[in-house]
Amino acid sequence: MRIGIVGVGHIGSSLARKYAAAGHEVRVANSKGADGVRAFADEVGAIAADARGAVEVADVIILSIPFPAISKLPPDLFDGVPERVPVIDTGNYYPGLRDPNIPEIDAGMTESVWVAQQIGRPVIKAFNNVLAETLADLGAPEGAPGRLAIAVAGDDAEAKRVAMGLVNVAGFDPVDAGSLEESWRQQPYTPVYCLDLDAATTRVKLAEAVKGEARPKIAHAQALMAQLDRDLTHDDLLALNRTLQGIEG
Repeated sequence: MRIGIVGVGHIGSSLARKYAAAGHEVRVANSKGADGVRAFADEVGAIAADARGAVEVADVIILSIPFPAISKLPPDLFDGVPERVPVIDTGNYYPGLRDPNIPEIDAGMTESVWVAQQIGRPVIKAFNNVLAETLADLGAPEGAPGRLAIAVAGDDAEAKRVAMGLVNVAGFDPVDAGSLEESWRQQPYTPVYCLDLDAATTRVKLAEAVKGEARPKIAHAQALMAQLDRDLTHDDLLALNRTLQGIEG
């Protein structure tokens, strides 16, 4: 499979590494053009490209960039990409923590619905409810006891099937989280957000999510991070997210 990855931060780089190692043809891009990703591409066995080069021949496209960068993508970036090619959005919106406010999302629009509107085509939401270190280091073979899960939401059954297959290749159990509109259930600080859950627990927690309850927790998360006053480890982030969900221990 030819996989185009736009954005090689913590999530995008881990996916590029995993898929290149699995034998896929991976093209990677960031905002600095092909030269800006060449060293990384050479390291992981991918092909360095600009954004157009990453998407134009892809069988599946992964957008792994901060939300403010979505609106800065070339408006015609996907014009030559066939409609059958899935676009997977891995991003999360962190107003007050990292991102400037986006009025539509602040007014209640589901995050990836906004992304789909910005790029002018449907997306699948995946890889956003696990921590970077979880994705990089805690994958396991299919069928392994306690294998962790990743939620996948979207409206196109075939595109969702492709995305769920990529989740499996990355070392995680894919869990169907419903439609793209329902992907608010896996947004930051919902009950499935970055807690290293297995598939059965993920299904339960997706169902338990209550719309509107997660957003106020962003400010609480910011306060807890400030109290720690250090670079946060994987264990720190897990503990913080458990605290925000009222989970003891």
